[in-house]
Amino acid sequence: MLEKSLTTITKLKVRFHECDPLQIVWHGNYLKYFEEGREDFGREHGISYLDAKAEGFSTPIVKSVCEHKLPLKYSDSFTVETTFKNSDAAKINFFYKIYKGDNLICTGETTQVFLDKNRDLVLINPPFFLDWKKKMKLL
Repeated sequence: MLEKSLTTITKLKVRFHECDPLQIVWHGNYLKYFEEGREDFGREHGISYLDAKAEGFSTPIVKSVCEHKLPLKYSDSFTVETTFKNSDAAKINFFYKIYKGDNLICTGETTQVFLDKNRDLVLINPPFFLDWKKKMKLL
């Protein structure tokens, strides 16, 4: 496996509707924070869902993991560290760390695969993804 990676830092703030009645972030919202990180990563590094779609591919998530360490509460400011880990396989692996200041709030990961226009699984890296990896000096 290739060991190179790219990271993006996204700054967010907990909104009222993301909390339970105790003003603690509902656990399912952490996956939404990961998505914010992925979208920010795509904007920063030039690879987005729309790029895949324009090339005739979709990239559904087939695995998601979230390990909670400490809770976030209403109005907390926090950062999502999103790291793309390169792989030879035809998949997209992201790893996440959410911090409030120096405190690690949670860690996680997602794995996405490539589906073609017929929604069939693609087992080799699509050309546009290989071109992006070359541009990012990941190959």
